[in-house]
Amino acid sequence: MNKYLIFRTDRIGDFLISLILIKSIKMVDAKSFITVVASDKNYEYIKSFNIIDEVILLKGGFFNKLKLFFLLRKQSFDTTIVHDGKTRSKLISSFLLSKNKYFSNINKFSSYIDEIKYILQNLKITFNDSLLDILNNRDYSKIYTPKKPYIIVHFDEKWIFDQYIKTYSNIEPSLKELETFLSSLTEKINKKIVVTTGVKTPMILKKFFEKNSDENINLLENLNFFHLESIIANSSLLISCHGAVSHVAAAKSIEQIDIIDKSYNYSKWSKHFRNYKSIERKNFDSLYKDILNSLL
Repeated sequence: MNKYLIFRTDRIGDFLISLILIKSIKMVDAKSFITVVASDKNYEYIKSFNIIDEVILLKGGFFNKLKLFFLLRKQSFDTTIVHDGKTRSKLISSFLLSKNKYFSNINKFSSYIDEIKYILQNLKITFNDSLLDILNNRDYSKIYTPKKPYIIVHFDEKWIFDQYIKTYSNIEPSLKELETFLSSLTEKINKKIVVTTGVKTPMILKKFFEKNSDENINLLENLNFFHLESIIANSSLLISCHGAVSHVAAAKSIEQIDIIDKSYNYSKWSKHFRNYKSIERKNFDSLYKDILNSLL
């Protein structure tokens, strides 16, 4: 039995990239034992995947990192992959017993999928496009999902100027602009709109839904990510700022409009996305018109 140790101590979207690698390994080496070292931001979500045999939480603080090191030092691995590229992960891995070690360096590649193909080549595993279907066979039967057909507008903190990267273009709408956008969108697509959000519901959404009387526009909030995944998986379109939800839509080949900032090369993340269209961030009045026009 081959033992793999993979470090992914960052966020959910980052893990979904690594899941392509993990699925590839399991496809050719079903009896392999895969351990993922996770962060507090993706630990619970990673545990929902049966394909992963063990998930270890990297807790904050020097002594917790030391404790993790000694735990891992007791074991011997066939392959260790530091896929998060974090200095702390590299440092811990440097002293572990492992026949093969790979430290991620995305600067050597044009995209994350190209790096994955390189890692797989070194593992003598052939990549094929079916490996992009990383969310197949997920059981959503016990989770509420809206009645089809519907689209999703994922409105999280990335739409709010003061809550996101200040150097990015401001796309925050006024309440009136948001009302115009959502009502125009319902007319355009003739489907229900499900508005989802992140950890906290932005105040502007609360104000909108306090007086919203349109039964075709509904809010779902306080969702864990597995629940959000299931709702995206059953939708016909996702409109969102780039993030973990973008990776879910890509994995399920759901049509998506990905809102990105021109200052960053998002193609590093999205080169392998299917059914994908991106729109650059700009003032909301122009942005929502671009979104509507893209649906022609």
